Amino acid sequence: MPKSASKKGSAGRSSPYSKDSSTKTKAAHSIFKMNTDLGQHILKNPGVADAIVAKASLKQSDIVLEVGPGTGNLTTRILSQVKKCIAVEMDPRMAAELTKRVQGTPSQKKLDVLLGDVIKTTLPYFDVCISNTPYQISSPLVFKLLAQQPAPRVCLLMFQREFAMRLFAKPGDKLYSRLSVNAQMWAKIDHVMRVGKANFNPPPQVESSVVRITPIVPRPRIGFEEWDGLLRICFVRKNKTLRSSFLGTTSVMALIESNYRTWCAQNDVILDDSPLDTQEEEMAGVEEEEDEWEGFMDVDEDEDKDDLPEFFKEERARRAEAKRSGTKRKRKGRVSELVRQKVLRVLEGCELSEKRARMCDQNDFLRMLEAFNGEGIHFA
Repeated sequence: MPKSASKKGSAGRSSPYSKDSSTKTKAAHSIFKMNTDLGQHILKNPGVADAIVAKASLKQSDIVLEVGPGTGNLTTRILSQVKKCIAVEMDPRMAAELTKRVQGTPSQKKLDVLLGDVIKTTLPYFDVCISNTPYQISSPLVFKLLAQQPAPRVCLLMFQREFAMRLFAKPGDKLYSRLSVNAQMWAKIDHVMRVGKANFNPPPQVESSVVRITPIVPRPRIGFEEWDGLLRICFVRKNKTLRSSFLGTTSVMALIESNYRTWCAQNDVILDDSPLDTQEEEMAGVEEEEDEWEGFMDVDEDEDKDDLPEFFKEERARRAEAKRSGTKRKRKGRVSELVRQKVLRVLEGCELSEKRARMCDQNDFLRMLEAFNGEGIHFA
């Protein structure tokens, strides 16, 4: 809460939410220690709180979802303008403070507090989402909100500044990533304001930004898992050419081959699964040996290594085991070579073979996905 000049004789008063005493504010925060591991940085600047709520353009008929309400500095402003506010809070202490804050006021009947992890909670209907977001759930919260049906009208979310910049980054920007392409496929994203560290208690170690996310309605007719599967492959090595990201990475080609075999089985397509002869295998393996994936150190530094596709992690373990046991490399089969030719045909046909993921726009990825699907290659 904001601190104001202290007044003599005010220490005996009990309300922690009074606006005219720093002693009372300190008393409020001495009730319990903020858990920064849960992202508990309370927004204390009333001007910033007012601006966030104003940017949401709330209506009297709105139902608002607030994630991480804390002690209610945003909540009380929301409640004064809407029909109902659903606050999802993980910390029982915060939930108790919020409930106590509105107890006995006209806003009490408008507030529903859900105790639990918002990512694991089935959310009820809401029109608008406003959140001073715990930074560690930024990415899953964005996609949970974008997957909500029916889609909310708008979301006003506070994020770590670098994460916010990744959301609306454009091709060629340093922070352009899988997150950028994914978020911009499903929503229009605008930067609203910067928020400095001093506006929070306790102050975080990074600057923050508020973004406005407006879901696209109707939603694009594309499967999210299929779309995201393609982007995961492209952006693990976004500074490499797409040819290298696909053909130069054994684990990627193994995944694509596995998916292609599944598609063939479902569509009664007969495959020649015999091995290549020695000469054919040498010719097919030249390109792959030139630019093989070297493990986690080969991943771009500004990408989240914890968000790597599972098959990359499995590949690392497989290689380590093969090195320890001295296992010889398995001979390539004709299906592997067929898949390699299909991938090459798609990349060259879309004129993206020598292009890097960080320079590709949404239309490039859509063309690539359509071409892969036309060849029977899927990523879900």
